[in-house]
Amino acid sequence: MFKGRHFDRSVILLCVRWYLAYNLSLRNLEEMMAERGISVDHATIHRWIVRYSPELLKRFNRSKRAVTGRWHVDETYIKVRGRWTYLYRAIDNHGDTVEFWFSERRNLIAAKRFLRKALKRHGRPERIVIDGSQTNREAILSCDAESRLQDRSGCKLQPIRIRQSAYLNNRIEQDHRAIKRRVRPMLGFKSVASARVILGGIELIHMMRKQQAKYACNQRLSLAEQFERLAA
Repeated sequence: MFKGRHFDRSVILLCVRWYLAYNLSLRNLEEMMAERGISVDHATIHRWIVRYSPELLKRFNRSKRAVTGRWHVDETYIKVRGRWTYLYRAIDNHGDTVEFWFSERRNLIAAKRFLRKALKRHGRPERIVIDGSQTNREAILSCDAESRLQDRSGCKLQPIRIRQSAYLNNRIEQDHRAIKRRVRPMLGFKSVASARVILGGIELIHMMRKQQAKYACNQRLSLAEQFERLAA
């Protein structure tokens, strides 16, 4: 994973973890590394984040523990190049992250892409709670019908129950805050590509803090220890 890199893996992992987890700028990290006698440019740190965040997320997903069959689905706003884009997210009734999907648009196509990804990776939920969005309701109904048509188990699948309630969906609104807290100091992303990668890294940190990896839920490993496990 780190073959051919000029810097030691511990330095790379430290910079990637600190940037994704804490309200630090790339220049903050450049200064902090200089204080430790390590000369590294902020642009190099950015390249590390873009290069390693997707790989770490992929490794995490392979060891992610199962979620429950009761989901809360919603989207939140993210600014990219001065305009709003959307981060679709789902959590289960225990607050664990089910799935997320970054989209430049908020429409039926985006909602269906997100739900197909979630269903493919986690299976069919019993119930999905949403706010008053008719678009999300239509997306669930469409993806549910597709899922039942494509099923080859021979069992009669029950339709996914949809519960529309802004009050009940406060759970995921609260969960959005952890992502927004890290994104806000960035003052908007410069490109869609970097937004997609960095948001994936921030979601990774959020899941780690929830101890969603199979190897972390009983051992209560720290963020640093979990990073080391993923990069090993």
